[in-house]
Parts: sequence; structure tokens; C-alpha cells
Amino acid sequence: MKEQKLLEMMNKLNKLDEIMQQIIQEMYNLKNLSVGTLETIKRMPDYDEALEKLKQESEKQKKEITKNQKENE
Repeated sequence: MKEQKLLEMMNKLNKLDEIMQQIIQEMYNLKNLSVGTLETIKRMPDYDEALEKLKQESEKQKKEITKNQKENE
């Protein structure tokens, strides 16, 4: 392979490495943001009540989906 082509490939790989490092850093930042947001929400009044309501709604949706799937079989 020509030296020029190898240099181009090396530059592309280096650029991909930089991009992947940026993506990893951004994912880490998003994780920290989501954990911080969750912890903030947990400290809000009526959090437990809202959580229970969401759980009940989720169960209801699951039952409806299961029912619809059985009807379509």
C-alpha cells in the first residue's frame, strides 16, 4: 500500500478515535445529568404517590397490550 494511503487511513482512524472519545464523554455527562435529575425529583413532595400512580398505569397498559395480542392471535 502506498505511504500516502496509509497516512490517510491513520488520520481517519485518529479522527474516529477523537469522535468516539467525545461520544463517551457526552454519554457520561448525560448519565450524570439523568442521575441528578432523578435525585432531585425524588426529593419533591408527593414523589412516592406519583411513582405509585405511574406503576399502576404501566400495569394497566401491559394488561391491555397482552389482551390485544391475545385477540390478534
